[in-house]
Amino acid sequence: MSEHRTGWSELEECRMREPGAVEAYEATRLAYELGRAIRQMREAHGWTQRQLADAAAMTQSAVARFEAGGTVPSIPVLERLAHALDADLVVQVRPRVAQVFS
Repeated sequence: MSEHRTGWSELEECRMREPGAVEAYEATRLAYELGRAIRQMREAHGWTQRQLADAAAMTQSAVARFEAGGTVPSIPVLERLAHALDADLVVQVRPRVAQVFS
């Protein structure tokens, strides 16, 4: 029996062609980037997750989920987090830039 080993790049390329894969990847990327931004701002304030949660009137576990990229917070929740962190919330919808490969 012939054994075929697939490299990571080949597997990724194959998976990204599956229906809904690109959309799922983008949703995951958005959750991760939002979480990372919240965590960085919280740490810049020298706060624990509990302190941010108290300032934003939510639970520590909700803050932890957002920071881990487990969920995407709603706009009202993002507004509360931004207010607690003394930050502006900016939401943009802009055209995608075509990727150019050389």
